Amino acid sequence: MWQSALVHPIERLRYVARAGGVDQLDLAREAADALTSLWGEPAELVNACRRILHHHPLAGSLWSMTSKVLIATDARRAAADFVQELDVDLTPSRVASALPNGATVAVIGWPDLAMESIHLRRDVSVRVIDAYGEGAGLARALMQREVEVTEVPLTGLGQACATADVVIIEAAAAGPEALIAPSGSYAAAICGLHAGKQTWVVVGAGRALPQRFFKVIEDELAKENPLEADEEVVPMTVITHVVGPKGLTLSTDAMREDCGVAAELLRPGL
Repeated sequence: MWQSALVHPIERLRYVARAGGVDQLDLAREAADALTSLWGEPAELVNACRRILHHHPLAGSLWSMTSKVLIATDARRAAADFVQELDVDLTPSRVASALPNGATVAVIGWPDLAMESIHLRRDVSVRVIDAYGEGAGLARALMQREVEVTEVPLTGLGQACATADVVIIEAAAAGPEALIAPSGSYAAAICGLHAGKQTWVVVGAGRALPQRFFKVIEDELAKENPLEADEEVVPMTVITHVVGPKGLTLSTDAMREDCGVAAELLRPGL
């Protein structure tokens, strides 16, 4: 993605930390590669991890990666193993295979993992509810893959979700009792749940966090005006199923944890 070979590790990490508009997988790859250059410099490694999370506090996979790197005796191996885990994440195929035959699905925003393999299900149609102006772009991308798509303005969220078979929300990060998702996801889930529909949350590899990490994320999000924030906290009480690398489970089952807790990441002022 970037001309990494010509950039000093510290400068590269600053670039990674400040990068906007990049998905979690690409961020994790770049951050992991840059962090391994600091192996043997413990203080710099800790500061670099904290800096990355300061700029991307809602990205669950970055929390998992930095924690694994700081806990491991071999930081290089831990970073490489984690990126490999993301590269072979089966979550997208699990979503596609678990959907009921002929299902109509409602999604909000641009859920990368949830929609990655949806084209493999020719019997499934997708209602794309616009958020942040991304709806048209996702709809075009799906139509290019010959997916049956209906674009829905945000004003149609209620009916789109209440009359769909499955409402799918994608978590940027998830804890034992709640998750972080695009604003409007809470309303979408409630509309689907109230109408007796299935509400799924997609939690990709690396995005299921211990409660101590998730609490930090919640606190960071609480600093924003909830009426203007791009993301929101969605309680698991409005979710019926969770989809992850191992498939579909009930939301009442215990949420997995994709990493341990590196105490260095819990210090105030992250």
